Amino acid sequence: MGQLKAIIFDVDGTLAETERDGHRLAFNQAFSEAGLPWQWSAEFYGKLLEVSGGKERLLSYVRQYHPQFEPPVELAVWAAQLHRQKTKYYRQLLLEGSIPLRLGVERLIAEARGKDVRLAIATTSALPNAMALLEKFFHPTVFELIAAGDIVAQKKPAPDIYHYVIEQMHVSPRECIVIEDSQAGVQAATQAGLPTLVTQHEYTQNQDFPGAIAVLSDLGEPDSPFEVIRGDLGSFTYTTLDTLAFLQQQAVGNGQKGNG
Repeated sequence: MGQLKAIIFDVDGTLAETERDGHRLAFNQAFSEAGLPWQWSAEFYGKLLEVSGGKERLLSYVRQYHPQFEPPVELAVWAAQLHRQKTKYYRQLLLEGSIPLRLGVERLIAEARGKDVRLAIATTSALPNAMALLEKFFHPTVFELIAAGDIVAQKKPAPDIYHYVIEQMHVSPRECIVIEDSQAGVQAATQAGLPTLVTQHEYTQNQDFPGAIAVLSDLGEPDSPFEVIRGDLGSFTYTTLDTLAFLQQQAVGNGQKGNG
């Protein structure tokens, strides 16, 4: 496995398809409870995802589409309150089993745990949202570091969250690989010098992912191979630790963050 010592995962869209059938629905429920006539369609939510972070996304939406809206308290305070209600609904959706893990995620994490490869989370999602998903599917000790929400000054595409993770874990970017799903995530990771693999999905399938080592449809399974959108995967048809080491060594050997 060469020098691969740690895998850093994004959460939303990477570990699970949380956006369309999770966060979006939870926001709509929160709007309804607050007596607001706003409803985000699946297509429209894809546009809103250009803004990282739930509270930030909500504030951006209000300022752009409802500039005359007057909340009962200061706008940022109101957004934080509504976001807390949205998080409650999101947790309910998880508990109901409405949001499954993406293909190959559970298997890859189990393999990494079995071979003592370190695991971490780097997400702009609020910590309660990230923890809701992680607690649903994994033991609390699986990820040695969970970096989420407002733990750093700037959210993706700024590299702050990834700088924080590698500093806290005391690892070199050359010893890690990141798994992301969005252009903003790739930009954040590669600016921190981290080789990055993308598993795209409905909302990010038209993004370019400059700097990514490779772009896949998903992580794949032995009986359900991934589709290679871009990159050299050799003879691999699903993602294992050997696959990640192969990609990570490509980046190290090329002396760059990615080949995109």
